Parts: sequence; structure tokens; C-alpha cells
Amino acid sequence: MDGNGRWASRRRMPRVLGHEQGVEALVRTVRACAERGIEYLTVFAFSSENWKRPEEEVSGLMKLVLVAVSKHVQQLAEAGVRIHIVGDRSKVSDKVKASWDQAEAATRHNSRMVLSVAFNYGGRWDIVQACRRAMADGLGPDDLSEATLARYMALSHAPDPDLFIRTGGELRISNFLLWQAAYAELYFTDCLWPDFDAGQLDAALAAYAARERRFGDVKPATAPARTAEEV
Repeated sequence: MDGNGRWASRRRMPRVLGHEQGVEALVRTVRACAERGIEYLTVFAFSSENWKRPEEEVSGLMKLVLVAVSKHVQQLAEAGVRIHIVGDRSKVSDKVKASWDQAEAATRHNSRMVLSVAFNYGGRWDIVQACRRAMADGLGPDDLSEATLARYMALSHAPDPDLFIRTGGELRISNFLLWQAAYAELYFTDCLWPDFDAGQLDAALAAYAARERRFGDVKPATAPARTAEEV
């Protein structure tokens, strides 16, 4: 969900106001995905590298987490959305952790959509923590396989993503879902995240639907159409 700060800067607003509008865009997108039958949505809310940002912006983001949970979780719960928070919780405050616990508890019985919010998350961190957990469980080198390690990943509760959308015009994945996105279709748009809406989502879905997914295989050759004489 990239472009919140730039959206605000272009309007001569504080960057944190861009993040506030980003939350509204997230809620719109969750509802639009649910209406379209999408069962799993994972969003990158705060990366493990975002701590490098100005202290004022980071502090504002942490406060925004508390406001967002208070304002939107009940609505999402009523819409059948289940929330998972994925990432390293060791650096966030007890208040933020408690808000996450509240969001997960309030939605734990829902099944219409699983919304995974990656916060203080990084793809490399995810792979390392999965290896550490596997080793802590006593697994040795001969016990490891892709399927085994996948059970220790932070997104083990969700299938690998089919479609990876990045807003804001940057053409990279920035350490997000490095393991899980191995065969995801990548879609980049110049739209800044606060402006993302159902129309933007539909454009991404249409682009995805037009692609051919082979997962390393070869598409079977189709027989040429026969002419009238041949028939």
C-alpha cells in the first residue's frame, strides 16, 4: 500500500494525514474484495525497514493503529472478516499489541475473508524466523522441505498469493512475501494508495485474468482450426 506520504505531500499536508487516508482506502478495498468473493487478502502496513522513517511519522503510525482498530474492527467483524496480524511484535508497544489482540479476538470466528495485516514484517525476517522455529522444534537438515518450512512461515494460515498489487509507481516488491510470492502475478500501478478504489481493484483483477499461469510448465499446444474443406 504505497504512496500515502506522497499523496499528502502533494497536497501540502503532514504525511500522517496521508496514512489516515490510506486506512480509509484499506477499508474500501477490504469491502470490495469481500464483495468480489476474494477469500484471502494480505496487506503490507509497516515493514521492518520503516523504523528508519522520521520519529514523528513512526509515532503517528503507531497511534493510527489504535485509532483504526477502534474505528473499523467492529464493522469488519460484522462483515465476516477475520483479522490476522503477522510480523515481529517485539518492537511495538504493549498498547499496540493489545489492540492487535483485540482485533484478532473480535474476528476469530469469521470466515468470509481472512485479512492478514503485515506489520513490522519483512520477507527475509519471515524466512529466518521460520528456520529458527523449525530448529527449536528439533528439525534437522534432513527433515526440512519446502512444505515443512512453509508450516513455520508467518502466513502459514493462508495460501500463497495469486496476485501481488503494488501502488505508488515503484517497480519492486520491497521485501514483502519473498517466500510466498514465488509464483504470484505482479501488478504495478502509479495510483497512490489513498486513491485506490474498487475501479483500481477491478483493473488489477482484469489484468490478472488475462494472464497465462504455467508455474514452470509448458502450455499444451492447441490444434490449428480446420478449414471447411478439411471438415
